[in-house]
Amino acid sequence: MSLLPNSRTEPDGSAVIRVLSYNIRSMRDDTDALARVIKACEPDLVLVQEAPRFFRWRKKLARLARAADLVIVTGGATTTGPAILSSLRAGVERTEDILLPPTPGLHRRGFATAVVRFAGARLGVLSCHLSLQKDERYEQGGMLLDRLAGMGVEHAIAGGDLNERPDGRTFRRLADGLTDCRAAAPWGGEHTWTPSDPYQRIDAIFVTEGIEVLGCGVPVGHPGVTETDLRAATDHLPVLAALRVPPVRTTAG
Repeated sequence: MSLLPNSRTEPDGSAVIRVLSYNIRSMRDDTDALARVIKACEPDLVLVQEAPRFFRWRKKLARLARAADLVIVTGGATTTGPAILSSLRAGVERTEDILLPPTPGLHRRGFATAVVRFAGARLGVLSCHLSLQKDERYEQGGMLLDRLAGMGVEHAIAGGDLNERPDGRTFRRLADGLTDCRAAAPWGGEHTWTPSDPYQRIDAIFVTEGIEVLGCGVPVGHPGVTETDLRAATDHLPVLAALRVPPVRTTAG
């Protein structure tokens, strides 16, 4: 398997970044294995789903971030699960935790969002965990697209646990409005659930037009990522993408 490009800043000001999306199941499994997987991927951004939400949740998430050489940007219990972590390479402009409209009898969902900078590149970031119920999930897909469009940035990424395969109507709705990174530049493994017998892709990373996808997939065989750790860390496999984000365009005065 070829290696993904390392993070760097290009001469033209564009930023090559690594983005990891990972459902960590409230850190109920082997947290040492989880931290090793994340750290080995060397991500600039981690889009977390099912972050700890209850007793001492901030402390638990901070411990994971520290073990993976990352910092917390936003999210957790404040979004009912989604969160964003980053390397120190990222400059955080602003964050917003969003709770989506509740549906009686169903777990309430939310988005963790931020606007960040990497050298001359600026982008919106959104982590999500969509509903298990198909109609609510479809509405949340529309809310995700609206939220990205309203962030006031030219470039944006969104990722998470969609609870749906690529042939589902919510997945297709997102892929129609955004670029499905795995479909654009396949790399590594495809299926994200379950680690013991992966047979379906329900986790994904999407980007807006203008962001170049250099590779995306499950980091099976990536240096430092072992099958033992992937199985022990949580009940999902992570998705890792390498992206090239253009620099902010300036207009002549």
